[in-house]
Amino acid sequence: MTKEKPYNTLTEYYNKKYGHKVAKVALNANFTCPNIDGKKGYGGCIYCHKGSGDFAGDKLKSFEEQYYEVKKALDKKWDNLLYIPYLQANSNTYSNVKNLEKIYMEVIEIDKENTIGISIATRADCINEEIVNLLDKINKIKPVEIELGLQTSNELTSKLINRCETNLEFINAVKLLREKNIPVVVHIINGLPYETKTDMLNTIDFINNLDIQGIKIHSLLILKDTKLYNMYIEKPFNVLTLEEYVEITSNQIARLKDSIIIHRLQADSSLDDIYLPLWPYKKMVVMNEIDKYMRKNNLYQGKYYIKNPH
Repeated sequence: MTKEKPYNTLTEYYNKKYGHKVAKVALNANFTCPNIDGKKGYGGCIYCHKGSGDFAGDKLKSFEEQYYEVKKALDKKWDNLLYIPYLQANSNTYSNVKNLEKIYMEVIEIDKENTIGISIATRADCINEEIVNLLDKINKIKPVEIELGLQTSNELTSKLINRCETNLEFINAVKLLREKNIPVVVHIINGLPYETKTDMLNTIDFINNLDIQGIKIHSLLILKDTKLYNMYIEKPFNVLTLEEYVEITSNQIARLKDSIIIHRLQADSSLDDIYLPLWPYKKMVVMNEIDKYMRKNNLYQGKYYIKNPH
């Protein structure tokens, strides 16, 4: 935490650990998802637009092509950048172990001098002992970080958004990963249909009771051509204003265990794809408003953290 940022930022964490700015490069390994292909459900979560990989690379290109296209652009903006290849689109542990090992080994061979690890986005129900053993093997070659989508701890909301995954599955996945000391970053969404501020704070309490190392907080985006869009058009529900999002998120941070690194405070998508709300597109404005609100109200990460509140 700093005077400007009353919470643990990823930038600060990387600066302390590596002494460099670090950038993630989103890659697309052309995975699917058990919530898309029928194993658990069909069509994905109701807000799913492009398999959670709006900014992932072109799946028709090799990992090297995807990686170096992004690196070339970022190298023009910053000097001495370090990189983390990020398998982002869909569920990137959803395959057999032999295929996963081939993919992970290929990715960690890219640009060895300038990459410091690999980040893998997936679902909790795509984590098992065999996969964790593989991740442990990769982790001993190049640091591995797993990103898991929780979205909410309210299981009624989970059913509404067609997550097709239980809190128990999530808890068990985190335990398996942490037994091998693999860092876990959790994704949550604020503003899911019919959720209250209490629901969103309860999600933080749920996370606090898990051994996780990072969190990404997103605002709900209603994207065109999604089930969520159709649901909203048919029966509109409350969509968070910028002021509501800032107030709720700031209080979530104050409730969050102070050892957890905050990787993100805002959702991303193409403006052309967003139906509502439009304010998240101004990412820096959102982040600055959160900082201002927290300073004004003397809030900081962990201020209201309660160990084992339930």
